[in-house]
Amino acid sequence: MANGILGRRGHPQLNRNGELKHLLTVEGLLRPVLMHILDTATQFVGVNDADVKKVPLLRGKSVFNLFFENSTRTRTTFEIAAARLSADVLNLNINASSTSKGETLLDTIGNLSAMHADLFVVRHAQSGAPYLIAEHCAPHVHVINAGDGRHAHPTQGLLDMYTIRHHKGEFQNLTVAIVGDILHSRVARSDIHALTTLGVPEVRAIGPRTLLPEGLEQLGVRVFHDMDEGLRDVDVIIMLRLQNERMSGALLPSAAEYFKYYGLTPARLALAKPDAIVMHPGPMNRGVEIDSAVADGPQSVILEQVSFGIAVRMAAMSIVAATHG
Repeated sequence: MANGILGRRGHPQLNRNGELKHLLTVEGLLRPVLMHILDTATQFVGVNDADVKKVPLLRGKSVFNLFFENSTRTRTTFEIAAARLSADVLNLNINASSTSKGETLLDTIGNLSAMHADLFVVRHAQSGAPYLIAEHCAPHVHVINAGDGRHAHPTQGLLDMYTIRHHKGEFQNLTVAIVGDILHSRVARSDIHALTTLGVPEVRAIGPRTLLPEGLEQLGVRVFHDMDEGLRDVDVIIMLRLQNERMSGALLPSAAEYFKYYGLTPARLALAKPDAIVMHPGPMNRGVEIDSAVADGPQSVILEQVSFGIAVRMAAMSIVAATHG
């Protein structure tokens, strides 16, 4: 669905002046746009450390969190980010809403637009749903994709880039490994597009054949099925959760078998550069994709990702909300 909308309407995220009106995907956005979001987020990191954690940029604006799929970290950090921008935040209880009574998605969006919403934060199990909403919502409404199916998770990708830049500086000299269930991961897709756009010279995908999609090489990614080989001398390791809820059929022998070959242990981490950082979008399956000694160890920046996520989401919302037309 998403690719169809992109092909039909050009780039639905930008207005006629090339400014970011919606944030639906990292794919197709130019490096200066991504850097502008990261630079803006830097300003908001200080807000989160201040005694008064508020700036008035979205005062009088209404942000509607529309989560048609379960979430803890993403929904909560969007809610915190909007509140710190002084917006009025409304969380729609989807299970109790009209969509569960048969109302279509677009009817729901039409009704919410009529309630003078200014910004929709949307998570949906259907790939492309945020595009559909952006295409049909009122002209003054902005849409941020908080994750759609297997397709994209742009703010997670951007907070990952922020975390990498915070610890490693420039992107141009890095080797980054993404490990695990890339086939079902919208985070992996967003990370790959962001890393290549920002100029990372080597992006590696590590995982069993059953969990790696076809066509990764066409995106400029080096594919490894041997984890030890793939981790050698990398600067950044991004671990992914096994998404059992999206799997159909027997793609894996067992959790124990997976950990044996693709779990990040201290011994495997030692194959990377000594100052390598370890990331994970959460929620983690300890003892399946990552050892607790690594997750809680000195090279882990997993909790920092969550903190930086607030600043990055503040940046994304403030940028799109300031764009007209």
